[in-house]
Amino acid sequence: MIVDFVIPLIFPAIPIIFYLRQRLKILNLKAKNGKTYTDFYIFILWLSFSVPTIIAQNYLKTATGKLTQVENVSAISKQEQTKYYKINRLFIDKSKASSHTLFKLSGKNDTNFNMYLYVVVPVFDKKQEASKASSCKYWLGVRYHNQVSNSLSQSRKESEYQTFANFSETEFNKTDLNDFVYLERVGNSESGDGYKEALKNSTKLNTTDSTIFIASKEPFENRNGNSFLWFICTLLGGIVISLIAILIPKFNQRELKNLESGKPQENKDLKEFLEFIKPREGYFVTPILIYINIAIFLVMFLSGLGFVSFGGQDLLNWGANYQPYTTNGQWWRLITSVFLHGGFMHLLSNMFGLLFVGLFLEPLLGREKYLTIYLITGTIASLASIWWHDATISVGASGAIFGLYGLFLSLLLTKVFPPQINNIFLVTTLIFIGYNLVMGLTGGIDNAAHIGGLISGFVIGLFMSKSLKSEEQKISKRNK
Repeated sequence: MIVDFVIPLIFPAIPIIFYLRQRLKILNLKAKNGKTYTDFYIFILWLSFSVPTIIAQNYLKTATGKLTQVENVSAISKQEQTKYYKINRLFIDKSKASSHTLFKLSGKNDTNFNMYLYVVVPVFDKKQEASKASSCKYWLGVRYHNQVSNSLSQSRKESEYQTFANFSETEFNKTDLNDFVYLERVGNSESGDGYKEALKNSTKLNTTDSTIFIASKEPFENRNGNSFLWFICTLLGGIVISLIAILIPKFNQRELKNLESGKPQENKDLKEFLEFIKPREGYFVTPILIYINIAIFLVMFLSGLGFVSFGGQDLLNWGANYQPYTTNGQWWRLITSVFLHGGFMHLLSNMFGLLFVGLFLEPLLGREKYLTIYLITGTIASLASIWWHDATISVGASGAIFGLYGLFLSLLLTKVFPPQINNIFLVTTLIFIGYNLVMGLTGGIDNAAHIGGLISGFVIGLFMSKSLKSEEQKISKRNK
């Protein structure tokens, strides 16, 4: 996932935002209504870089490696290691298969509940060898997958899983595993991790230094599909669209002269971004909270637990909120879960929400009050989650962030802030809260935690509004 999607999506954005964006200043991208189209051009350039790179990554993965033909599986160790093998003679022993079940959430806001069954089957030269063997070096991997809505009840999910398990077993028993053209060595991937876990569950054979293959029924020459053609088409298409977009607007003569004269261009975007994430007087706790959340995510990622999403058991091991565990004496999960996230997008969306509301609330409340309210509303959100859900794994800072937005909303309604801030942000805050709560109704989102944090923050804000309003009025008078 990282190599195929994350790197091709993120790395092109770095030179575009911090270098090409400055170059775009030589184009007059401002319309008559005052609106600028710089961000649209940035998006076009980003697509032109990232889409061909994603396709190229997939092409390189399948195009590299040669097909090695061997007489039997034991001959593999005598050959130079390659990625693909065509084997003339082998025996696949289904009676000694081993399996591993994995559950994962996917989709926007974790709306999908995925069930994976990874099966590994030992491969020998012949049947007689299989009956006497105490270990096996080569295995064939088979994967089964089913997806249901994550909004289903726990009992319904268990029923769906039982149906899936029975179907997979039937399919495995009736499938002729010898029906393939060539074998592909399994590398480092999410599927590879699933097969390795299945190997660990083997009780009949020693699996030390084992190699896992997956079977392909397609001709070896067709392994790349149309990847190369798609790469060329998307690359040329991106270049043409980018050139047309650049040729349409006129030059900004002043910026063009600065560029031709060699006058250095100040990168204000980078400076402004660094100001948002740098601790400073009046804005100290928010960046620290962001750093802590990111640091925990990075440690989990570097531990090999995932990137786009983490498994439910891994989240539980790291301190996720889960009613059967929390109410059984592990009350610390109420707060540790606030600093955990289910994946990269979950972390990213929450940190942007925290950054925005922190800019307004922390200078007003001060470090101690701001941090205390964050932790209190986060804890109340976790309590609301286990009160509402019998057995749902809940993680994320969104409960505490909703607590801050609830506080912000109450202060806006009681007119603690100056009129210009009230008028602008009251409507946008209501839209933000309403949108997120409605999205929570689609499933995969812990709305109980959101509502618990929101209400607790709103109530705290009502109690604090009078004193905060008088402080703001005193500050305004001194400034005048």
